[in-house]
This record gives sequence, C-alpha cells and structure tokens, in this order.
Amino acid sequence: MKVYINPGHDLDYDSGAVHTDTDGTVDLRECDVAAKIGAKVKEYLEAAGCECRILQSDNLYYDSDHDDRPVAVCADANDWEADVFVSIHCNAANGQALGTEVECYSRMSNGGNLAQCIQDQIVSALGTVDRGVKEMPGLIVLRHTDMPAVLVETAFIDNDDDADLLKDKWDDFSRAIARGVTDYECSVQ
Repeated sequence: MKVYINPGHDLDYDSGAVHTDTDGTVDLRECDVAAKIGAKVKEYLEAAGCECRILQSDNLYYDSDHDDRPVAVCADANDWEADVFVSIHCNAANGQALGTEVECYSRMSNGGNLAQCIQDQIVSALGTVDRGVKEMPGLIVLRHTDMPAVLVETAFIDNDDDADLLKDKWDDFSRAIARGVTDYECSVQ
C-alpha cells in the first residue's frame, strides 16, 4: 500500500497552534510535533511493508467560492497515486478542550473507515478523550485528494495535559496512527 503522510503546517512560516509554559514562552509548536510524529509513522509503515511519501505543508484552510484549487500536497499525492492520505495535526481551542478526533470527507466512505481505524487506535493506546470521527468536507486535503484521506487531530496542544502527552508520548501517537493505517489496509483486502 502507498501511504502519503502530510505533517501539517510549516517549520518556517506557519507553526500552527502552540503551547505556552507558565511564563508565556512557546514550548511546543504544532509543526514540530506533526513533523516528529509523521517521520516516525513513515518509519513504522515502511517496516510493515508500505511504500511511503512524506511532505510537510500548511493545508488547513477551507475552500471558498473563490478558491477551489487543490494545494500542492494534494496534487503531489494524486500524481503519486497514493492509496491513502494521512495529514497529521494538533488541535487547539480554549486551553480546556482535550482529546483526539480524526476528520474525513464523509464517514460513509473508505476515508471514514480509515479515520475510524486511526481514531480507535489512538484512543486505545493513549487513553485520550474520544472526540470521534468528524466529517469536514470543506478541508482542501480531504476534498481534493483522489484517495481515502484523513486529517488526524492528535490532541489539544493548548491543553496542558494533552500537551504533556504530545511531548512525552509522541512515539505512541506514531505507532497508533501506523496501526490504524494497517488496520484499514486489512479491512479493505
């Protein structure tokens, strides 16, 4: 199986959400967490026999009536003819919200099945709050990919407890995402 891994945001110009320590200093950036998890997911999936490609990018913006163009990461995944697309992110809200959710274009699709497989593995492995699988058809990476695609919101980076998981258990997130992908692969064979 060909798996396209997309750690969200950009290391240089768009860090995504952040966690700040008690004195207000940024101590964790979404782009760094996503990059670290994504690289390890690639390693685990390749060890399981998958062919992987990885590209980090900012891809969270929504379609509008005036901008319905796929971003480069979608075009690259489509041109590579990936079997699945996995975008990795951290959620953020108000500092109080916590948990894991996986977004897909439609729950009643292979993308929905992939999302549920990854969601189940993360919640089981890490004990995060199960926020469920959510339909987000407006997300460009879900709308403009030709293969089943998901966007994994691993945990809330602005919540202290979830941030600790992202700092200390990032490898467990990586393993769970990889297991979710292989669970999905087994379910469609």
